[in-house]
Amino acid sequence: MEVLPTVWFIAIAVLWIGFLLLEGFDFGVGMHLLVRARGEQERRLMLNTIGPVWDGNEVWLITAGAATFAAFPLWYASLFSTLYVPLVLVLLGLIFRAVSIEWRGKGSSARWRRWWDIALGGGSFLAAFGIGAALALTTTGLPIDANGDRVGGPFVWLTPIAVLGGLATVGFCLVHAATFLALKTDGPVRERAGRDVVRMAPIALLPLVGWVVLVQFQSGTVVSWSLVVVAAAAAVLGWLAARKRLEGRAFLGFAAFLVAGAAAIFVAAYPAVLPSTIDPAYTLTVSNASSSDYTLGVMTIVAAVGLPVVLAYQAWSYWVFRKRLRVEHLPVAHPVLPAVRS
Repeated sequence: MEVLPTVWFIAIAVLWIGFLLLEGFDFGVGMHLLVRARGEQERRLMLNTIGPVWDGNEVWLITAGAATFAAFPLWYASLFSTLYVPLVLVLLGLIFRAVSIEWRGKGSSARWRRWWDIALGGGSFLAAFGIGAALALTTTGLPIDANGDRVGGPFVWLTPIAVLGGLATVGFCLVHAATFLALKTDGPVRERAGRDVVRMAPIALLPLVGWVVLVQFQSGTVVSWSLVVVAAAAAVLGWLAARKRLEGRAFLGFAAFLVAGAAAIFVAAYPAVLPSTIDPAYTLTVSNASSSDYTLGVMTIVAAVGLPVVLAYQAWSYWVFRKRLRVEHLPVAHPVLPAVRS
């Protein structure tokens, strides 16, 4: 086992799990806002639960991509060229989502806000589905040749496994966001979100369970199967806590379900970083896709210095904004005046 490539494979897995864990409820809140909010005040309340943290959560995605580029350039090149179409759709979804959060309150008409709500909900769904599809294909295989190039047309990636991964991420985001809203709000939104968790979880989490089990049957180990058992137990405990309206325990239970389930996928996939469905000999691994030991060594030193600072700052921001929100806490909405009058 090569130490530094393995360390950075683990680091990238942690970054992806952290992104899904934190950005997951951001995506889910965007989708809930579009279909579950009742009235403008509730929509504003939902947005305010993620307002202080959503852009910081996206840093995990950027860091995961940058770490892949630096530590495993062949993995990055093959993945982003093969999945060019879905990743462009993810990028568009993230753009629509970010712009809608910033611009939604800049107009005073109901029509203006409704269009931005559609952009937020649709962008959140598109980004979550695309990222789930990409990760599912990364862990199960893509049609790449000996050079790491895609074999087939631009939509060769659109397979049942891609759809399964997309639905898995969307389903988890919806459940995760409902537990988050029940934890962060008070009043009608809290009550409705608590009921949604109990109703949705047994169905919405099934695609993620299917993805985890599929990877285990392909290349599972004793360790990865043990993580599957932990994930299943966490999901059950989270659902039982949600039934009792213990929002904090429910949130931790479903979070542990994601962490253990995603870890089981990465452990089972190791040492492959991008399996080839054409010929196993073309599979990219932590050995043949990694950068030099010198590059990985420098990256490790930089990460050891900078990562604790970033984590401490983000933890502090969550602590500052830890209290529940109610509709009564929201300031009165007012139109934004132009900076320059004509």
